[in-house]
This record gives sequence, C-alpha cells and structure tokens, in this order.
Amino acid sequence: MCGRFALTLPTDAMAALFGAIPANDLPIVPNFNICPTNNVHVVWTGENRRLSAMRWGFLPFWYKTPTDGPLLINARAETIAEKPAFRAACRERRCLIPTTGFYEWSKGSGGERLPWYIQRADKAPLVMAGIWQDWGEDKLPTCAIVTCAANQAIAEIHHRMPVVLEQADWAKWLGEGGHGAAPLMRPAGEDVLRFHRVDPKVNSNRASGPELVEPV
Repeated sequence: MCGRFALTLPTDAMAALFGAIPANDLPIVPNFNICPTNNVHVVWTGENRRLSAMRWGFLPFWYKTPTDGPLLINARAETIAEKPAFRAACRERRCLIPTTGFYEWSKGSGGERLPWYIQRADKAPLVMAGIWQDWGEDKLPTCAIVTCAANQAIAEIHHRMPVVLEQADWAKWLGEGGHGAAPLMRPAGEDVLRFHRVDPKVNSNRASGPELVEPV
C-alpha cells in the first residue's frame, strides 16, 4: 500500500516536467509528510494536461459525506476494473501523482512499527499511478493511488507497493496514448527503487521537516 509520502519538487518544475498547466491553489512544497485526506498534487488530462490539487482519499459518488465509508486512499490493481467504487475512474479518469519518495513500515522484533523511506535509485521524481473523481454538489476532486504486489526488494518491508510509472508510460496511463493501460499496473523493476530506515518520529502525522527522510 502507500499511506504517506513526500514531495519536494517546486511547482514550476513539476509543471515543466509534465507539460501541465498549474492551478493557483496547489499545496505548499516541500512537504516531507503528506498524509491521507491532505490535498496533493495531481496531473490529469482534460483539453490540456493540468496540475491540480485533489483530496487524497477517493470518494465514491454514493457517499453522502466524506466519512460515509472506508477511507479509500489506495486502489488495488488486481480488482480496480471490477470494484464499483473505482471501475469508471479506472476507464476514464486516470492521473499521475508525483512524489519524491514514499514511506512504508515493517515490524520490529517487539512489534514496533519501523519506518522506511523509498525513492527512485536515480533520484528522479517518483510518479505513482492514480485515479480521480469529483464528488458531491461542489465537485470536490478526490484521488487514490493504484497499488500492486510488491517486487522482491520491497517485499522485504511490505507485500504491497504503489504502481510506479516511467516517463515513457505517462501518456498511456493518462489516456493520451491510446488504450492498453492495464499492463502498466505491475511492480517496478528490482533496480528502480532504493530504501533506507528513517526516524520513527515520522510515525506521527504531525511530524515535519527534511530530517524525516534522512537515514538512521
């Protein structure tokens, strides 16, 4: 799964990287501790590519309030095309969620939660596959991260991981490059990511600062 991540790339750099028009209400960066229900940066395609803010926590159209059901921050690749909450978005509203890296937790010998920071080995922005949907009368934009089974390296920490998209696949995932996005929902190659242990203070959603991603 993916339940927390960081983003340090400046807005103008993101807009240039994705060839997207930035909105005026984007979240402040850098942010080293992005949590569920926060607004996050999302790249999607309308008439043009857009870089917008969306609530991390997908809201199905039948939710009467944001807390009407489970908090849907992730969508499983294996069932996304079948689940009523996600299947329309999977066909019609796919997006890119840029990050610098994401956090995952393993269990220590005493059952304690041990945090790890995972980033690209080449230090390029790590782009996750997502889906989005407007919700309610006010059309609140919401999104979820698509996850898949972990590759062998990440499985040492957790059995799930976000779908990591290479730049050559961005257009196809966004629906700009024709059909056939399903094969992109696979684990990253074994040499794509690297990870290191970080301080347990990131276990708190109130923690902040660049020290959260420093190795310990």
